[in-house]
Amino acid sequence: MKNYKRYLITSALPYANGPIHIGHLAGVYIPSDIYTRYLRMKGVDVISICGSDEHGVPITLKARKEGVNPQEIVDRYHSLNKKAFEDFGIAFDIYSRTSNKIHFETASDFFRTLYNKGEFIEKSSEQYYDEEAGCFLADRYIVGTCPHCGNENAYGDQCEKCGTSLSPNELINPHSTVSGSKPVLRETLHWYLPLDKYEPWLKKWILEDHKDWKTNVYGQCKSWLDQGLQPRAVSRDLDWGVPVPVEGAKGKVLYVWFDAPIGYISATKELTPDWEKYWKDKDTKLVHFIGKDNIVFHCIIFPAMLNAEGSFILPENVPANEFLNLENDKISTSRNWAVWLHEYLEDFPGKQDVLRYSLCANAPETKDNDFTWKDFQARNNNELVAILGNFVNRTLVLTNNYYNGEVPARGKTDSNDDAALNEIGRIKENVESSIEAYRFREALKEAMNLARLGNKYLADAEPWKVIKTDPERVKTIMNIALQITANLTIVCEPFLPFSMDKLRGWLNFNDLKWSNAGKSDLLETGHSINKPGLLFDKIEDEEITRQIDKLLATKKANESASTKTVPGKEPVNFDDFSKIDIRTATILEAEKVPKTTKLLKLKIDTGLDIRTIVSGIAEYYEPKAIIGKQISIVANLEPRKIKGIESKGMILMAEDKDGKLVMVSPSGKVSNGSMIK
Repeated sequence: MKNYKRYLITSALPYANGPIHIGHLAGVYIPSDIYTRYLRMKGVDVISICGSDEHGVPITLKARKEGVNPQEIVDRYHSLNKKAFEDFGIAFDIYSRTSNKIHFETASDFFRTLYNKGEFIEKSSEQYYDEEAGCFLADRYIVGTCPHCGNENAYGDQCEKCGTSLSPNELINPHSTVSGSKPVLRETLHWYLPLDKYEPWLKKWILEDHKDWKTNVYGQCKSWLDQGLQPRAVSRDLDWGVPVPVEGAKGKVLYVWFDAPIGYISATKELTPDWEKYWKDKDTKLVHFIGKDNIVFHCIIFPAMLNAEGSFILPENVPANEFLNLENDKISTSRNWAVWLHEYLEDFPGKQDVLRYSLCANAPETKDNDFTWKDFQARNNNELVAILGNFVNRTLVLTNNYYNGEVPARGKTDSNDDAALNEIGRIKENVESSIEAYRFREALKEAMNLARLGNKYLADAEPWKVIKTDPERVKTIMNIALQITANLTIVCEPFLPFSMDKLRGWLNFNDLKWSNAGKSDLLETGHSINKPGLLFDKIEDEEITRQIDKLLATKKANESASTKTVPGKEPVNFDDFSKIDIRTATILEAEKVPKTTKLLKLKIDTGLDIRTIVSGIAEYYEPKAIIGKQISIVANLEPRKIKGIESKGMILMAEDKDGKLVMVSPSGKVSNGSMIK
């Protein structure tokens, strides 16, 4: 393994259109912070970079919804999130923003470099244009009916109901979210990064040179590369963002996923005049911390950009996590289904480490995981209080009671003492190897094993009994317990910085060198310690009930909103309606579409023919359970290719109050092909 002179740590730039929630923390920012703190303790040259991503359609949509300028939105959430990160102890060296002048300059220079080298493809294409508003529409400004699941509020880039990626021209009855009018297609010029050109290089760089990447990251990259890469637009017709810095580009800005990762570079420039040694010296190790929804951008698109530019280093690792759910439901900003960081800090003052611990112990490192308030309470009460806090309290209280707060001399040791002392070093090595491998959940468990070791050692040695018969022996016992405690302040520091700072204050011990962890003589004989308090407090049921009640109120409000009658559509004449051919059919075969989570491939008997329909209902129906079921279909819908499969028709579905899709079926058995009138 290569020894690097320095480390550059980047954390995904959060959109400045909403607050930070626990999903962000578990997926990106806690792992990043643990790794950065660990490296700082090792004494290496490391900087941690983050900031607000302040461009992109979600921000302009929110601004339009609130009737304000996008700048007001990004100013609000940049300040809110920057303070929340600081209060939570996320130790970025800089928290910048992509609306800064230095970012505009850096992104523009990067684009011009690639442009002057001839790396872009200039291509005209037809895109949707809102004639009433007088502007081209980004994908998210176009809403229509999903051709796969029938969701009438699918966006031009994705249906959030069935999860299928879309293009605007696939939508049925598309309309503009700006004016509500039906858009028209107009020709427009854009610049494209030819990812297919870099595909051979990317395959070698990822599939051969980085087989050590996390399975979920490597697997997603391989899937993209196996499907074949296509040129990707790097510009958009918008008025919010970094203007495309070439002639003939009026009204066009850099696409946010070209613009945003350059924010890591501009933030480093803002931080230090020596920024080039972090970005252009091959003795620097670059690590991106991101969530799984950003894997393709950080592992394929951004590296292709850096490679095309030619002077930058590439990421050595991209340890992306999966998603965190909340109380068995997907975290959703639009539904307010989240635990917001700034609200947590208000509701649980002084308990930053409890959330850090809970989210790390339950981190979605290999699969999606679930956060529950009951688990949060149990981890605090049964682990932080009962294991770590209990050992620290007993050790410091006994030292104050027996020796006036001075570290006693260690005498002759027995086999149990030696085993405990040796275990300190082994645990330190385990924590280190786990952190180096980006297995932070495992590393935290090993760090807590040091507290478990201390508890077992005291329980077996029973100094409170031995003090009556062999006070000299107790000096050795308490010296070893204090050495374990001092080691805790080092190995637990990356995970629990607030608590370890408090503990170091009680110990009068300020050593934060990782190289000293594992040693058995951190506290000298005669060293004075202070009287301790409680390292952690129990969290009572009432506090948890309040949080659960808050979520229940949110769920009730969402259900109430979803049960409101959907407004009727504009009238259609009978001739238009009569063109729709709705018939009964029976499902003959059903199977999941490979490499998708939402899609089922159905073979059906329509009475007219045997055909295939691809439908986004996999999360609601098991394939085997629906074979033989009679359904209703739109039989004369124009065929479309979905994941390479020709789909001929659409299943009629009803959406209940929970958003679940239910098949519309005849109440009794009828012949296949019967017309529904």
